[in-house]
Amino acid sequence: MIQDIETIDEFLAHRTADVEEAVRTAAATEIMPRFRQLAAHEIDEKTGPHDLVTDADRKAEEFLTEALVKLLPGSVVVGEEAVHANPATYEAIKGDAPVWIVDPVDGTRQFVHGDPGFCTLVALAHRGVLRASWTYAPARGQLAVAVRGKGALLDGEPLRAGSPAPGRDLEVATSHPDYTTDDQKRALLGLWTDGVGPRACGSAGLEYLAIARGELDAVAFSWEAAWDHAAGLLLVEEAGGAHLTLAGEPFRITGGNTLPFTAARDAATARRVLGLLSGGA
Repeated sequence: MIQDIETIDEFLAHRTADVEEAVRTAAATEIMPRFRQLAAHEIDEKTGPHDLVTDADRKAEEFLTEALVKLLPGSVVVGEEAVHANPATYEAIKGDAPVWIVDPVDGTRQFVHGDPGFCTLVALAHRGVLRASWTYAPARGQLAVAVRGKGALLDGEPLRAGSPAPGRDLEVATSHPDYTTDDQKRALLGLWTDGVGPRACGSAGLEYLAIARGELDAVAFSWEAAWDHAAGLLLVEEAGGAHLTLAGEPFRITGGNTLPFTAARDAATARRVLGLLSGGA
């Protein structure tokens, strides 16, 4: 097992390209051949009609689980589909082993409907600290990589979130109403005010990428599932952005966050959105 941060640094210094190749291969072999080709028997509901899983989700997660553990012996994988099958596996995020946090198809609803707005998300964390992430949108041919302290890249070019233009309404993507409870909707109400243009989010991973690119000002989300947030939060941080929970603290992938939370292009925007969320909570 990897015992310390220095060893993970060595891994990231030499093997990030191998992780990238694993992510690309999972998409090429298990996801894209099924894109716009899904049969009815390849789509299932999990908790309800808006919570879908496909053979692409399952097969890609199985591929990545095997490939990532092989690349980093002693590591473990917390994947969305494995956790759905056995919720206890989520606890590995709090353990001492390096953990891969995997969402094989983020934006499954878009994937099912033939919309290219989906991605594969992989993050590497150790003792609750995000160390690296990969956000791959195969239908768009985009790959974003972030390594803590080393910056963020999109297709090899540096990402800079920048700051919103003064005087312009903030564009904020929020938890989709199909996935939120009445209490969660009420917590987000503060965003419906002058100077803010809220909209329902699509793939969380691609919304985080939009922040890192300076195309979206912020997100405001009301759920904690680490596979949706881990990769994107590090991407936003390394592009110069910030994230805060309703308690005024950075989001913790190990859980126990005061929700909702925001991630934004810069710290000032994060604080502004947080103030609106506080007022609506």
